[in-house]
Amino acid sequence: MLLCAFCRIASGDEPTPVVFADESFLAFLDHRPLFPGHCLLIPRRHCETLLDLPAELGPGLLDRTRLLCAAVEKGLGAEGSFVAVNNRVSQSVPHLHVHIVPRRRKDGLRGFFWPRGKYQDAAEMERVRASIAGVL
Repeated sequence: MLLCAFCRIASGDEPTPVVFADESFLAFLDHRPLFPGHCLLIPRRHCETLLDLPAELGPGLLDRTRLLCAAVEKGLGAEGSFVAVNNRVSQSVPHLHVHIVPRRRKDGLRGFFWPRGKYQDAAEMERVRASIAGVL
């Protein structure tokens, strides 16, 4: 069976600079960081996106993300952190991973991903809201 890059890292077959590990999750430094200390947190169990994450792992993922944010900020003297998850689009490895990036005021990271906009009007906003709420 061919393992994805992050499954190889999680199994120990691919060396990586690990910052945190437990039975369910692993965090390591991104090899192409936005800033030094940019970490990736992955579930050891392969799942491609957040939508594929088993429900029982959800609380652990959030807890480890919170733990890593605190460690990155305190350990590096960062003023804050940025947390992001891509699902398919812009996901360079098809294995769920959370980016934890140290931030400092005026660090040059502007907009990062998003050109922000506005809804055309209240009716458009309501159509979008209803479309999402209707699925839930």
